[in-house]
Amino acid sequence: MRLRFLPVLFVLLLFGSSRSAQAQDEQILDEIIAVVGDHIILQSDVDGMVLGVMNNQQLPWSRELWTDALTQMVNDKVMVIHAKRDTNIVVTDQQVDQMLDAQIAQIQQQVGGQARLEELYGKSLLEVKADLREEFRDRLLADELRRRKVGGIKATPTDVRNWFEEIPTDSLPTIPDLVRVSHIVRLPEVTEQARTEAREIISTIRDSVVAGVSTMEDMAQAFSDDPGSAGNGGLYEDMSLDEVVPEFAAVASRSPIGTYSRIFETQFGLHFLRVNARRGDRIDYNHILITFDDRKVDDGPAVSRLETLRDSILTGGASFEALAREESQEDLSKAQGGRVTDPASGERNLYLEALGGLWQRTLAELEVGDLSEPAEVILLDGRRAWHVVRLDDRILSHRVDIETDYELIEQRALQDKQIRIMEAWMEELRETVYIDYRGEARKMGLATN
Repeated sequence: MRLRFLPVLFVLLLFGSSRSAQAQDEQILDEIIAVVGDHIILQSDVDGMVLGVMNNQQLPWSRELWTDALTQMVNDKVMVIHAKRDTNIVVTDQQVDQMLDAQIAQIQQQVGGQARLEELYGKSLLEVKADLREEFRDRLLADELRRRKVGGIKATPTDVRNWFEEIPTDSLPTIPDLVRVSHIVRLPEVTEQARTEAREIISTIRDSVVAGVSTMEDMAQAFSDDPGSAGNGGLYEDMSLDEVVPEFAAVASRSPIGTYSRIFETQFGLHFLRVNARRGDRIDYNHILITFDDRKVDDGPAVSRLETLRDSILTGGASFEALAREESQEDLSKAQGGRVTDPASGERNLYLEALGGLWQRTLAELEVGDLSEPAEVILLDGRRAWHVVRLDDRILSHRVDIETDYELIEQRALQDKQIRIMEAWMEELRETVYIDYRGEARKMGLATN
């Protein structure tokens, strides 16, 4: 299993001391415990990583966890060394900056903003980024070398069947109820009252910022309805204009750097923004969002339109997929002809219990192929909407079977095959890199190359 670690800096900022409880009584505060090529690994590096895993995954300290962390850190250094030897692997400054900015934005949100991060680290944000840039470049090099190797590994039907047959029947897991669904989504119309109230709020906020009474960062933290940036003072860095909705991109592309834009509307509500930097079609900006009061919207037009679309499909022979692409107001499923997928994995089989009560009530009486009446739904971004749902398939809870769950079994078989091949490959890579374990690592019996 590959453990998920944050850079040591971030672990220290989030959890304080990098020493594990088991190491607190030791006299040695820090020491080199491994040399990998011309890279060194400190005991505090490993202790910090272990502490991060313990806090994130609620695991107790163990010797195995500590040695797994060190082994992974050594392997990552080995990968970096081999990636640098491969002249076909190139990592650009832009890739490094994107990864670094995203990680720092995440940590800023967790520790309470840029000022708090700078206070904890004792340096400016620019200095923090400078300290970490080469570490992130190395991570990207190693990830690319790893990706190229993993990408060439495939699971054949024989691999899948052999993997499945090795599992004792009484050990096969039971899969909960699954469904495949498609939908067409319509958003409620904003009433003039809701729009007026939101405009009054955001106008007051903007006036205060423009007059210098408050900073945009403070007002965003206090009032912005954007969960992705409010805690960070409304800040987004290195965003492509293609990553935001067209109305937002239109204002951001024309707004002079350092000035506060006019108030404008998108599907999410009312905004104003300040562009901090612009590099081609990529920008750094702060913004404040005020959403419309859900209690003061008009559901009638959305429900009426969905009834019309439903009738067109059931009695007029219209294509559900075509209407979803033309009429749906939920971007992810719209692009897929209404198909609903897991946004993280792209998987179409969805756990019914994970969809929530509104979905479950809508699907309860549907047979496969049925199209629901208009029903209320909460979208992934938290917006309330209405939709008509088509039940494409229903798979009742059952013990895993290769005939009905081939795709799932194939994924697991492929993962196991990738792990086996990658472990053997890593042993080959380690043979051509100087590795010297010292101190605590040597005491634990780890062997030097």
